[in-house]
Amino acid sequence: MDALSPAIGLKLQLPALNSRRAPALFTQFVTFPRRGSSSVLKSGRVHALTRNSEIDFSDPDWKSKFQKDFERRFYIPHLTDVFDDVVAIPSTFCLKSRTPVNEDFAGGYPSDEKWHGYINNNDRVLLKVINYSSPTSAGAECIDPDCTWVEQWVHRAGPREKIYFKPETVNAAIVTCGGLCPGLNDVIRQLSGCCITVPSLGRNTYIPLFILAKKIVITLEIYGVKRIVGIPFGYRGFSEEIAGMPIFRNIQLICLGYGSDYQLSRKVVQNIHLSGGSLLGVSRGGPSVIEIVDSMEKRGINMLFVLGGNGTHAGANAIHNECRKRHMKVAIVGVPKTIDNDILHMDKTFGFDTAVEESQRAINSAYIEAHSAYRGIGIVKLMGRSSGYIAMQASLASGQIDICLIPEVPFRLHGPHGVLSHLEYLLEKKGSAVVCVAEGAGQNFLQKTNATDASGNIVLGDIGVHIQQETKKYFKEIGNPADVKYIDPTYMIRACRANASDGILCTVLGQNAVHGAFAGYSGITVGICNTHYVYLPIPAVISYPKVVDPNSRMWHRCLTSTGQPDFI
Repeated sequence: MDALSPAIGLKLQLPALNSRRAPALFTQFVTFPRRGSSSVLKSGRVHALTRNSEIDFSDPDWKSKFQKDFERRFYIPHLTDVFDDVVAIPSTFCLKSRTPVNEDFAGGYPSDEKWHGYINNNDRVLLKVINYSSPTSAGAECIDPDCTWVEQWVHRAGPREKIYFKPETVNAAIVTCGGLCPGLNDVIRQLSGCCITVPSLGRNTYIPLFILAKKIVITLEIYGVKRIVGIPFGYRGFSEEIAGMPIFRNIQLICLGYGSDYQLSRKVVQNIHLSGGSLLGVSRGGPSVIEIVDSMEKRGINMLFVLGGNGTHAGANAIHNECRKRHMKVAIVGVPKTIDNDILHMDKTFGFDTAVEESQRAINSAYIEAHSAYRGIGIVKLMGRSSGYIAMQASLASGQIDICLIPEVPFRLHGPHGVLSHLEYLLEKKGSAVVCVAEGAGQNFLQKTNATDASGNIVLGDIGVHIQQETKKYFKEIGNPADVKYIDPTYMIRACRANASDGILCTVLGQNAVHGAFAGYSGITVGICNTHYVYLPIPAVISYPKVVDPNSRMWHRCLTSTGQPDFI
């Protein structure tokens, strides 16, 4: 009998990591603590946290103390925290009158009347909106044993009436890190008056760039920014090893030669968002934080927009801390990019909706293969290292899945209550079955290695292949073979074009990232929380991956759809 597959994460309320303790090298930022299975109940369900060792609930003032601590942890850093002499100026972003900007941006756009489209700095958004009456309620997230309601407010995103950068002095840069994700080319597009800077040995080389974050670039242009640079191939673009690498494989160049900046037309690159991938290029790992900040100083970059997941944001937070240490007036703003939807406190990240939608093709193919074959079984492996959101949502959307396996819920393969036994039951009952498994599920069944990728993530074994092999072996041993088909659509999904929902999300995230930088915030990320866009301090979202709560209503809905039992 095989071991029980453990859940690798819990939905807990824990304090954010102290950003001041960030290590020196980027590659040390990308691993995160995972809770073990010790807190998982014997039933396999994970209940809400009802104890907090840092809070004395016998103190009559514990609630106000908790709120003060929450405000401290979710405070978003501002330039005025470091620079006493920084001066706010009227915003140059105004949609009331969009007349062409002149050389003097400080006076703002001329308008006959005051524009009421700005966000007040005191505007807040509720982080949690459900008032749970009991810790046993489905999906309950409680601070104390009585599930006392405590308001937790975070900063609302959007343009401010006062800004802290003069647009003519801004030298903005954009970098995309990690793996591919649908939606990258919705923000990497349509550049006007921009170039890309690649460091070379002893000097700087300038390569004409037709690709940059469209949503970010357009918003920067409305503010009046004239210089925007793109960093190729993630954080590696800050190092000298990238110099001379071809990054314009599929782009029509309108300028020849190097050594100067080129004014580019938006028309040239207006359709690159119709393709998947990242035209800036992506990579994992990179140089040390000190080297990155040295490169930023050399280039004069004072706004950096970082598109990436948990590891990328950890690096961005370290860059922010190093810039503060050097007393650099720089705004570092993150844009969450993770197909797994595993960033804390956010409703979703761009690429997730597209991944769920594209997964339906693979699931439907597996269903047709299984349904058409004699005793057919279709197995589909989807993305999700530590979070099973894609597998759960894709299973729920398709209505064709009989078994959904995710990292957060323990399961057995063998035994009377195992997955294979249930597959045998399904074949006898309906003649076919379809299994959807997240890539991070059941890793205890596979041989463990100490291998890591460039981001420091543990290299996972292929659970999909393992289940395929074990399924064939099981049915052969019982003398009743099954026709097993296995589909892994991972790279097809990662490389596809973003759907409409993700396209809208990319647009708003990009706009709000620029608004946050001009407002003087740094070391923050922008996200959607309870349908509203907010700014969050980076340490608050990278403490650990967001995971599926096995006691949540959404997981219960998935179980209702599949009809599967507990495989324990």
